[in-house]
Amino acid sequence: MRFMVIVPGDKNSEAGVLPSAEQFAEMGKFNEELVKAGVMLAGDGLQPTSKGARIRFEGTKRTVIDGPFTESKEIIAGFWIIQTKTKQEAIEWMKRAPLFDGGVELEIRQIFEADDFGDEVAPELRKREERLGPKMAENAKASS
Repeated sequence: MRFMVIVPGDKNSEAGVLPSAEQFAEMGKFNEELVKAGVMLAGDGLQPTSKGARIRFEGTKRTVIDGPFTESKEIIAGFWIIQTKTKQEAIEWMKRAPLFDGGVELEIRQIFEADDFGDEVAPELRKREERLGPKMAENAKASS
């Protein structure tokens, strides 16, 4: 099972305040544990919303909205993509995350797999997903 773990943003992440060297080291150590255990597939911090954009879709109309975004409950500061056998295992791993500000709530969401859609996913679509998977991994490797 794959999960996306969402790290919420706050006024510090929106202001571009970076973690201290000690906090970076602690997070690096945690990420290394995840990787060595075969749990972590991806993870990164995100730039402030002032450097982002949203695209609103209304019928055929597309509207681009430049950041910053003021609704703080919708701000994401970072993420992990992890793979575990169960949701409970994902929870146990993420309970160990070195988050430093009180009151942070991580959101853990299971990622859909092709099999989750049953017969709704036609065989040719499954084959496309199987073909694209290795290419996406190759793209991710090339970008790092």
